[in-house]
This record gives sequence, C-alpha cells and structure tokens, in this order.
Amino acid sequence: MKKILLLNGPNLNRLGKREPEIYGHTTLQELETNLKEKAEEKGWQLLSAQSNHEGEMIDYIHEAEDEGVAGIILNPGAFTHYSYALRDGVASVSVPVIEVHISNIHQRENFRHHSVIAAETIGQIVGLGLHGYELALEAIIHYIKGRVQGDEN
Repeated sequence: MKKILLLNGPNLNRLGKREPEIYGHTTLQELETNLKEKAEEKGWQLLSAQSNHEGEMIDYIHEAEDEGVAGIILNPGAFTHYSYALRDGVASVSVPVIEVHISNIHQRENFRHHSVIAAETIGQIVGLGLHGYELALEAIIHYIKGRVQGDEN
C-alpha cells in the first residue's frame, strides 16, 4: 500500500481549541482519523505527524523520502511565511508536496500573504477549512498516479 504523509506544523496540535472562529472545533486527531479513513478507502496509507519545531519537520520530510513515501500534504503553519530552512527541506526531496492552509492566508494579516514554501510544492490549497485537506488528499493521489503513468497533468 502506497503511503502519504500528512505533516502539520506549529500550533496545529491546538486545533479545536485555538481560535475556533478561524480554525473550527475539529481536533487534529479527528482530522487525522477522517483523512486516514478516506485514504484507506482509496487504497492508500496515511501517516500523520505534527511538530512545533522547524528542524523536526524537516526531519519528517527527509525521512518521508528515505522511507518511500509517495507524497506529502503539508500545513507548515507560521513557518509558511519565513522558514527558508523548511522551504529548502521541501526542495531537497523528490517527493511531491501540496501545501494546505485552513484559513485563506491571503485574506489575513499582511505578513501571512506570502509563502516561501509554495514555489517548491506542486500546489497550494487555502481557505477551504478542513475540507482543504481532503482536496489535498485527492490531488496528491491524482498527481502521483499521473506521474506513475507518465502524465503529470
């Protein structure tokens, strides 16, 4: 069974508690359980990790490639806007990555409008709430299947 890594960054362990008016009431564990079920329905295994530490997130990305993970769904949290180290970690692997944000980062504070990571990903999904993760799962599977068949579109 092919594997996909769901990697969430800083403060996402507080989902369901942190600013529910922006992020909702669903916990990270509930999100992970839901996505794991959806992945399994499609014949994929979803691995989940969360870290509040930049270096640990980079380690997860490197390990994903070393362990043969086929794709990564990444919500880098606040690291999105300034972590060149995380950007370089994404750039250092051949595993396709989709960046996800629960809120629309382009409608929030000015410092959130730019992602230093987006240019190293195959795509970005923002502002669709937790449904964005489901869309990212669909998109990464579609992309991987296309790559295997030689059609990346």
